[in-house]
Amino acid sequence: METIVIIAVVVFLALAFDFINGFHDTANAIATSVSTRALSPRNAILLAATLNFVGALTFTGVAKSIGGNVADPSKLDHGLLIVTAALIAAIAWNLITWWYGIPSSSSHALIGSLAGAVVSAAGIEGINVSGFSGIIMGLIFSPIIAFVVGFIVMKIVYLIFANHSPRKINKGFRAMQVLTAAFQSFSHGTNDAQKAMGVITFALVAGGFQSDLEVPLWVKVAAATAMGLGTSFGGWKIIKTMGSKIFKIEPANGVSADLTSASVILSATVTGFPVSTTHVVTSGILGVGASKRFREVKWEVAGKIVLTWFITIPISALLAWITFKAIEILFL
Repeated sequence: METIVIIAVVVFLALAFDFINGFHDTANAIATSVSTRALSPRNAILLAATLNFVGALTFTGVAKSIGGNVADPSKLDHGLLIVTAALIAAIAWNLITWWYGIPSSSSHALIGSLAGAVVSAAGIEGINVSGFSGIIMGLIFSPIIAFVVGFIVMKIVYLIFANHSPRKINKGFRAMQVLTAAFQSFSHGTNDAQKAMGVITFALVAGGFQSDLEVPLWVKVAAATAMGLGTSFGGWKIIKTMGSKIFKIEPANGVSADLTSASVILSATVTGFPVSTTHVVTSGILGVGASKRFREVKWEVAGKIVLTWFITIPISALLAWITFKAIEILFL
């Protein structure tokens, strides 16, 4: 196949992944504010779509990590087909988990798929072990940090407002949720949209269209637009899980969870670490819920969510491995 045709296919698939990521992960930014009725669903999605777009244009460190830390695109044979297989697998897993309302990680799906496709094409030696290990460590520890921080933040809120009227507290925190939802949406865009940017840049280097991992402006704008449009479509099954099935969220809980997860995500973005926004947000909500009343958290639902955390990378890697082998048989 002509290189330019494969590049066009990769860009299309990467933007499709970003679009799906947008509606798959909309819940990350707005579930708590919709659950507490701080924002109407329509206004929440509009806010999330706008701030996701702005956030996506702000940083590039995560894109460079995705583009070069899993594998070196300049040293891979069939790099464009590797990316194609990875994107097909990641999109497939995202759609499966969206259909069943499971808040799995788009980041895990993409990183697992990219690793699986690289191994399928070049063997385990094709993986940049140190870079890939660093990404995995960030994915593992960020939810733990979010849980702990959420627990502490909620305890501090309870201590400060212990002697205040619950009705007045809820009214004040409900108003604050508009700001924290905006912060959450912005941070989501700074990390998640960059993953598609990184994959496109990976493909551009692999195809010989550029020699470094600098993200072109057109890639930034295209990925940010796809993420924003995807967000505008919403993901109501996952919003329902995040907003009500873990525990009953009140405005003070929502503010605490939003501040926690947005801060963790933005800190990771600034340092160039790709994290799972889904995992960070879910863990922040769990930490806040455990701080409020441990028994009120529906740990059975949380357990099912955590299970998807552990299976997403190996399943998406296997899907990508199989997809690349199929492409190899058909086109090589």
